[in-house]
Amino acid sequence: MKKLILLALFSAQCVFAFAKVYYVATDGKDDNPGTITKPLATIQKAQSLVAPGDTVYIRGGVYHMTEDQISQKLRGYACVSFLDKSGEPGKRINYWAYTKDKEKPVFEYSAVKPANFRVAAFYVTGSWIHLKGFEVTGVQVTIKTHTQSECFENHGSNNIYEQLSMHDGMAIGFYLLHGSDNLILNCDAYRNYDNFSENGRGGNTDGFGNHPQPGSKGNIFRGCRAWFNSDDGYDCINAYEATVFDHCWAMYNGMDSNFKSAGDGNGFKAGGYARRPASELPNPIPQNTIQFCLSVGNKANGFYSNHHIVGSFWYNNSAYKNTVNFNMLNRLKDEVNADVPGYGHKMRNNLGFAGRKETDMLDVSKCDLSHNYFDMNLTATADDFVSLDEKLLTAPRKADGSLPDNGFMKLKPGSQFVDKGVDIGFPFKGKAPDLGAFESGK
Repeated sequence: MKKLILLALFSAQCVFAFAKVYYVATDGKDDNPGTITKPLATIQKAQSLVAPGDTVYIRGGVYHMTEDQISQKLRGYACVSFLDKSGEPGKRINYWAYTKDKEKPVFEYSAVKPANFRVAAFYVTGSWIHLKGFEVTGVQVTIKTHTQSECFENHGSNNIYEQLSMHDGMAIGFYLLHGSDNLILNCDAYRNYDNFSENGRGGNTDGFGNHPQPGSKGNIFRGCRAWFNSDDGYDCINAYEATVFDHCWAMYNGMDSNFKSAGDGNGFKAGGYARRPASELPNPIPQNTIQFCLSVGNKANGFYSNHHIVGSFWYNNSAYKNTVNFNMLNRLKDEVNADVPGYGHKMRNNLGFAGRKETDMLDVSKCDLSHNYFDMNLTATADDFVSLDEKLLTAPRKADGSLPDNGFMKLKPGSQFVDKGVDIGFPFKGKAPDLGAFESGK
């Protein structure tokens, strides 16, 4: 046994020893070898050199992207960085910000305006890839009719997108179309507004677009934030497979940063298929899970079922000051335009406060409801919470990229919602879980 352990350790050390490291920098050149002293200029060139297990470190500074850096044109897209090379299990290909000196790479795309093409800053078809720690800004839309661009578009599997910031452009922040078992972790999408297409109303720019096609299973959004995106924070309108949203936040979507009305304005739009006939619906209909999420000040709904055909799973979510905090609107499967109060939803430990309307379109007789503030006849007040200071929502993240730990909508020890939840398998303190997204600490 001891020999086997030593052999395994030796093998692991050999794999690590043979993994290569490359560097990309704003003053690099693509005919350089990619060392720290002679870095490359582009991620695209770095991809041509890497093998499974290798790491590309991206030095800090602003990378002013240009149209001559477009790598591929396909499906109507101009793809600037086209990542189609895959890693392997245990040997990811890493594209990481170089953080030794707290450097921050920023990829800026305002000059990339290919006529009649959608723009994808990073178009990823490879698998077992890890992108971490950089910003994408200024991605453009160039088509006047119904269209979209994206900062990141995923088609691969087993990828990790971590600590990425997608902001101040016209594009959707992150867009998942194909691929399974991807993790979108601790990413921010904010101030994205398409003011060019469809009369500039901003109706197709979401923070996170989750639209997995048939077979694209097991995807998770965790610890992400979306605010001031002109359409929705998180959108699942065309999702054919179930997805988990875990500890994610959505604020002020459907508006620009001056609170001017724009697109739909839902925090979490967790359903779809409003106008599709039964013959075109997924089989089975996916049931998304939204847990420990926070939705604040969105133009329309905080948590929204969006004409879905079945119910979803809603656990320990908190909603504040949305037009409707929880809107569970469904439709009938066999009637395209037959909207009905929500049915089949499973809701536990949810909490809302100060919505213009707390709940809407919810058929309590056809849902599995327990230990939610609205079915316990409990009404929140400001005194239940440590803080309702909305400036805390966009505070800097922790050093490890996780969400800021502050008192927003966290319950005071004496709140009526402490220990009022039901155990659904997640850790908690005290006699029972608290209502809402945050345990009080008691």
